[in-house]
Amino acid sequence: MAICIVRLGSPRTPDEGTRIGTVRRPPRGVPKAEFASRDFYDVWFPNLAPSLETMKLGQAAETEAQWQAFRKKYRAEMSEPEAQHALSLLATLSAQTHFSVGCYCMDEAHCHRSVLRELLVDKGAAIKA
Repeated sequence: MAICIVRLGSPRTPDEGTRIGTVRRPPRGVPKAEFASRDFYDVWFPNLAPSLETMKLGQAAETEAQWQAFRKKYRAEMSEPEAQHALSLLATLSAQTHFSVGCYCMDEAHCHRSVLRELLVDKGAAIKA
């Protein structure tokens, strides 16, 4: 059992399980009834998405210093009690079932999901390579 970290909208892999969208907004131009069938997500969980302000900071990051500023701000948001509870829940579930979490960004290294991966590992989550 493990969590897959995925790009939303990409083809699903075997044993990926339920796909959870940790994004601020649903996909544009896609009817809600088609989110799952078009490989976006089965469940929308914006609780683990960066705030709008933080998301814009990450999208605009062009230097390593700017990216580190985004990481610091997102980690601060994820240190709030509600986010900590959500991370703990997902980490606990990862020992019992397959599921995936993701975002739309092309490059995980320049996406909040890279930080989310670290946060889940810190909570003891099993992450699929």
